[in-house]
Amino acid sequence: MGDEAGRSMRDPGRPAAPPLRGAGVHGTRRAYTIGVITPYLDGSFWNPVLKGIHEAARQRGCRTLVLRGTPATLQAPSLAREQVDGWIVVIGVSGIEQLAAERVPLVVVGTHVHQGSCPSVIPDNRSGIRSAVRHLIEHGHRRIAFVGCFHESDVVVRFEGYRETLAEAGIPFDPELVIRSDDNWYTGGENAAQELLAKRHACTAAVFGTDKNALGMMPLLKAAGVRIPEDMAIVGFDDVPDAQAMDPPLTTVRQRFEMMGSAACNLVVSMLAGQTAPPDLVLTPTTLIQRLSCGCDVIQSLLDEGASSGEDEGGDLDRRMVELLLAPQRLAPDTSPAAVWPGVALVLAGYSAAIEGTAPPPAKELERAYQQAIGVTPDIGTLMAIVRLLRLSYERQGGDAGSAQRVAAFLDSVHLSIARARLTVETDAVAQLGMLVRSNYEVGLSLLSGSQQESLSLSWLAKTTAIWGCLALREDATTLVVAGAYSRDGSATPPLGSRYRLEAFPPPELLPPSAASGALMMLLLPIRTVQHDWGILALMGPTLRELTGDEGTVGIWASQLAAALERNELVQSLSAKNEELQAAYATERTLSDAVRELGCPLIPLLPGVLLVPLVGAIDRDRALQVLTAVTEGVGQHEARFVLLDITGVPAVDAQVAHALGQTSRAVALLGARVILVGMRPEIARSLVDVDLGDLSTYSSLAGVLHELTTGGLRPARARRGAARIA
Repeated sequence: MGDEAGRSMRDPGRPAAPPLRGAGVHGTRRAYTIGVITPYLDGSFWNPVLKGIHEAARQRGCRTLVLRGTPATLQAPSLAREQVDGWIVVIGVSGIEQLAAERVPLVVVGTHVHQGSCPSVIPDNRSGIRSAVRHLIEHGHRRIAFVGCFHESDVVVRFEGYRETLAEAGIPFDPELVIRSDDNWYTGGENAAQELLAKRHACTAAVFGTDKNALGMMPLLKAAGVRIPEDMAIVGFDDVPDAQAMDPPLTTVRQRFEMMGSAACNLVVSMLAGQTAPPDLVLTPTTLIQRLSCGCDVIQSLLDEGASSGEDEGGDLDRRMVELLLAPQRLAPDTSPAAVWPGVALVLAGYSAAIEGTAPPPAKELERAYQQAIGVTPDIGTLMAIVRLLRLSYERQGGDAGSAQRVAAFLDSVHLSIARARLTVETDAVAQLGMLVRSNYEVGLSLLSGSQQESLSLSWLAKTTAIWGCLALREDATTLVVAGAYSRDGSATPPLGSRYRLEAFPPPELLPPSAASGALMMLLLPIRTVQHDWGILALMGPTLRELTGDEGTVGIWASQLAAALERNELVQSLSAKNEELQAAYATERTLSDAVRELGCPLIPLLPGVLLVPLVGAIDRDRALQVLTAVTEGVGQHEARFVLLDITGVPAVDAQVAHALGQTSRAVALLGARVILVGMRPEIARSLVDVDLGDLSTYSSLAGVLHELTTGGLRPARARRGAARIA
């Protein structure tokens, strides 16, 4: 993957606009749709790439459909197959083989894959890192460490460029100066800090595979007493927004992530227009941004970079100013500077007015022009480089004292206006974050505390800036059923309950009319939990940041919606289980009553005679049951004799005898008499020392019946107080 291995995108040309295809939205012939598959939507890499794709597609009159996931997790190409004409896959390439087999234009961004005619768009890692190492060597460094996570192909190529540059300079490669980080994030740099600190006296500079590794490590180096750049010069790679805010600001290799996105989109559009696919590797340019972490002046380095690129210092000033904003991207020869920065002519008019002593443009219009420049790049060093470029331009052409004073005052006002505009951007960002927190709170409250109907209806989208939405739940592996829909402007939405094949979702004929222009971005978000793959949420709105206020918020919405659906199913499941438990409890109560009746059955044997056959062991609970049942039965049947038949009781000990005695005394209080039937020799022996009181015993039922029928037994005389108890 050398510099010469791929096609350079330093000065990308515009592909011819592709022809329109088929009759589509609202009866018009619809433009092509570019499908983008990305595992993430937020962050300093993913969002600019998506922004670059969307902007390039919009300029070509194409629509953008962004699917969150990987080809494997999204079942690509099944999902939205009939909607997408060409695919862009961002880094997450698992399952890309099936997508490549579709034989539609396919481009990969951020990693190199070998899939036939599928080109990969990546930054020019090798030349970028070589420029960083050469710069450190020019500063006199010869002991240069390399820190990076070698799990990523980009970092591997950067490491190869590091070794090549050392060799070209005659510097021996020392493997002891290679430090492997755990990942490409801040944590990777933090975890590798101790290893670099242990070698702090063996090297004077370090090149990092990513900015975030460098930014994670720099505070720890400083805390350990390492002065940057005096003791150790630091260079990163990427130029993430945090790089210029670090203390000291981080020297880094800048790559424009949005350039990668726009380059990928342009390739897909070219392939749709019938042009031959380029070589399998397409490189986007990188440039070294020199800041204080290597001991350089960022402003002068930007101007020197422009001069070294072959620009004529006396050339068009507006073009040089715009290319400073775009660095490392070059302005296409057929593109006007005003197409990128509309206010550049106004700034130059103010500059010329200061030289000539004429009336300047209105201050408010100049303020707007500076705000436009910050919209192209918020990098403060770049913005200050534009001011210095104007000053150097004046110094070259010269002028009298009056014009010099006016130009100095004008440039001071430019400095102040840029600082004010930059502060406005930061203030707006803070205010936006506050609005985002409130919006997310309201959405979260609706999803996680509201009813199932509220979650499914998508009414909570009214709290966002989404223009259109549709929730389709899986009926089976190939079919989606519309469960909710939302439209801010009242345009048509898919009918609830309508079914669509994965390939035909979302239905193009029911998208809002504004979808046809390509100005809006459509997102397809899988709604998943660990347990369920619920379906797809389709959203349409402006760019991610305009849609949500923060590009990562839509992912939060998807997670909360999945949690709400899971909660609703859990509540329904718990309700069903509760009903089952209630039914089971009722059945158990019925069975328990039956068991109690069987445990102490009351059989009217003769008039005034109850037979109570007992079977099985008698414990305390059953003795209480016998007492209760017998006393209630005496009153109910007006019994004078209760025959407790213990033939089926395996043993009668003192505790059981005591319980039987209690029953006998209770029955006696009711004016009846208890007779114990079924007395066996072994039971008699166990009760020799037990006082059974007035309890009469018989060995058999026949014997007691004979006594009853012949009048040999008389009922008990009710004890004192029995009448009152009865």
